[in-house]
Amino acid sequence: MSGEFVLYVKGVLMVDHSAQLGTTPVRQLLIRMSAPAMVGLMVQALYNLTDTIFVGHGVGSLGIAGIAISFPIQILVMALAQWYGIGCSSIVSRRLGEGDREEARLALGNLFTLVILFSTLIATFGSLYLPSLLKIFGATEGILPYAAAYSRTILFGTPFFMFAMATNAVVRAEGNARVAMWTMIISGLLNIALDPLFIYGFKLGIQGAALATVLSQATTVLYLIYYFFGGRSSLRSQPHHFRLKWHIFWEATKVGMGSGIRASASSFTVIILNTALARYGGDIAIATFGVINRMIMFLFLPMFGIVQGMMPIVGYNYGAKQLNRVRQAVRLSNIVTSIMATGATVLFWAIPALLLRVFTRDPAVISLGAPATRIIILAFPTVGVQVVAAGMYQALGRAFPALVLALLRQVILLTPLIFLLPPQFGLSGIWMSFPISDGIAAVITGVMLVHLLRQMRDPRPEGAPIHPS
Repeated sequence: MSGEFVLYVKGVLMVDHSAQLGTTPVRQLLIRMSAPAMVGLMVQALYNLTDTIFVGHGVGSLGIAGIAISFPIQILVMALAQWYGIGCSSIVSRRLGEGDREEARLALGNLFTLVILFSTLIATFGSLYLPSLLKIFGATEGILPYAAAYSRTILFGTPFFMFAMATNAVVRAEGNARVAMWTMIISGLLNIALDPLFIYGFKLGIQGAALATVLSQATTVLYLIYYFFGGRSSLRSQPHHFRLKWHIFWEATKVGMGSGIRASASSFTVIILNTALARYGGDIAIATFGVINRMIMFLFLPMFGIVQGMMPIVGYNYGAKQLNRVRQAVRLSNIVTSIMATGATVLFWAIPALLLRVFTRDPAVISLGAPATRIIILAFPTVGVQVVAAGMYQALGRAFPALVLALLRQVILLTPLIFLLPPQFGLSGIWMSFPISDGIAAVITGVMLVHLLRQMRDPRPEGAPIHPS
């Protein structure tokens, strides 16, 4: 069993997947860890796209706009899941690197408890104040019925969505990237299968799309529960691990703050953006950006797959004080993500109208969306470095710089530009805000990343032995 240790805990056979993180050659390890994450994320992205495709053709442009207006709710759920999922997974990977397995189990048990608490609060509060929230999010009278129908069902599934996303990060942190991949594949393929059944077969419209998403996430949760409590994980939690510990909560809060606040801030930015789109372009502009945003997310996710594969390597080897391996993992990740971002930019610049037609037959959306897409992705080749740098700081447990990088692109830079440019350039000013913020953020991120890597000079030779657990 290469790169793994077999453990016996209270008579239960368990496999330690984390040992490979400190011994396998970095290039090979990054491929092994990233490929499953990329496959899983691509399937997830595919079902997000098919959701929009089925709604666009089965419900219409207002249906797409309804999903776009509802997006801040999903982002908030994602924010808390990433916040404490990444925070606790960073603790797990670093404690495994240090050989402290009990503390790693405690981090996992605390994550379960936090997911239950936060998801219950969001589902309850969101359901009680849904119409008012959607109006704040930018819903017009024409879009509101579609947004409400979609959001009610999505809120019901909040516990499933949050549990699946948060615990998936821990699965990767212990080095079991293949299981993390299958959790995403299961939900993605099931959602793709259920979408046409509920939207067309049962004639549920946009609510059918939301129901398909919830059921697919619930199936993923069942699989993850089996993984964690069926002896397949080396982090098998006991009841006492579920009791919240202040030091775990505080460390997870600090470390995951970058991802959590970035996603939360993204929700705030989407609200500002939808309000500006409604003012300068109306319902069609909201629907148009809804499609463009889904396509851009499809481009981002493969890069996040690389970063998800990189983070356990960085966290474990930082804990094991093998800094050469940390530097190598970051360099390789930067190269791969930059190539991905550049290739995606060329594709979207070349055939934007053709891509938009996959989602909608509305000529107004296609006419507005094609030039908008070309403007929005102008600085996209720089995004790879930004994603890698943020992931590195999180994996190292450096909360403040991770937070700065998280807020830089979408809050510190993009949000003011959305206020400043449209009064001068109209709707085009909104599109121009994206490449300007991307370009400035890339320069700042690059400087921070180079400075950090120069500090990481490992005096030990590559391959020096470390403790086995």
